[in-house]
Amino acid sequence: MGWWQVNADTLAGSRFVLSPYAETFACLKLLHAGVAAHPGERAWLAAHLPAYRARLAADPVTALLVGAGLGREWIADFLTPTPRDGETFEEALAQVRSAAPADVRAHLRLSLTGPLPAALRDRTDLAERAAGLLEYVWTRAVRPYWPRRRHVLEADVLARTTQVGREGWAAVLGTLRPGTRWLGGNRFQVNLQEYPPREVSGAELVLVPVTPQRHGWVSWDPAGSRYALVYPCAGVLADPGGARADRGLGPLLGRNRAALLVLLGSPLTTTQLTAVTGQSLGSVGRHLKVLREAGLVTRRRAGRAVLYARTAAGDVLVGAGTAGQADRGEPGGAGAAGQADRGEPGGAGAAGQAGRGEPGGAGAAGQAGRGGPGGAGAAGQAGRGAPGGADTTGASIRP
Repeated sequence: MGWWQVNADTLAGSRFVLSPYAETFACLKLLHAGVAAHPGERAWLAAHLPAYRARLAADPVTALLVGAGLGREWIADFLTPTPRDGETFEEALAQVRSAAPADVRAHLRLSLTGPLPAALRDRTDLAERAAGLLEYVWTRAVRPYWPRRRHVLEADVLARTTQVGREGWAAVLGTLRPGTRWLGGNRFQVNLQEYPPREVSGAELVLVPVTPQRHGWVSWDPAGSRYALVYPCAGVLADPGGARADRGLGPLLGRNRAALLVLLGSPLTTTQLTAVTGQSLGSVGRHLKVLREAGLVTRRRAGRAVLYARTAAGDVLVGAGTAGQADRGEPGGAGAAGQADRGEPGGAGAAGQAGRGEPGGAGAAGQAGRGGPGGAGAAGQAGRGAPGGADTTGASIRP
């Protein structure tokens, strides 16, 4: 397993950071894999994957670059600048664009674990090409959805910071993504791979949620002063449609009210519920009033925010609704679980491919037939002394 040595001061100073660049890069990985984790991702891919693939088909050099950058075992460092608090997409992209040609080629050789394809070997415009593709993904496929996605990510952060207060940091770190857990003795396991530890004590540690459900990585700056773990936000927030329990609680409470009750397993504000569900603020308020009067939801103030969460009675009702779907053999959640039950790629892939140590889903550049990655890992660079790095969750739980 790969783990970081994190002292008390570093853990105490760690924080959650939202990054439009990290969201965009995770979406690039999702487009490259082409495999959805839930119906929401499936609809997003249907809207954007054809144009993405057409763009790469018309630009074979960039198509090769994407496959090389996502790599077989880790992601090329120049593609994963470590997020900073308050950093805009354009500021992060400028770091990618400014990478020196020699550094880019060196990072790509590491991600490929071998020589570059001839078409990439002597090029000096690879950083600019990568930046251009990322700008395309941001402009066409992420920015139009960013206001809602930002609220979803804020809801995830709020739920996890609340969990810190209830259960402590160890519980939070253990639920970020498959393979993360607090080992004790100042050790934070960041993946399941056998790599030497990294000394993170004294550095800045940031935790960065993204909405794509099978895509995450770790990164650090060349000086080793800032480390990031990028993780998929809670699935129920990323795809509320997959958790509505329509066939269970819907007939009893009403579909929209049931959706709110399912989401409130973690404390959320009315603004976040509005953003996640798409319901109007007035509708959310009316449903919450009914749920509170029924004793299924409670309300409390945290600073300026008013948080709503399920009561014990609400937990029992949601649990009964989920169990009822399972008894009837109905799909109870997002598409990933259903795919896993059927043995299809993308659902079972998160666990199955990780267990085999295989690279993730089908690549947009046609790498699926060759076993090409749909996500890639990089914390392997920690074991090899490389200066940055990234990893993937889901498609292959790698550093």
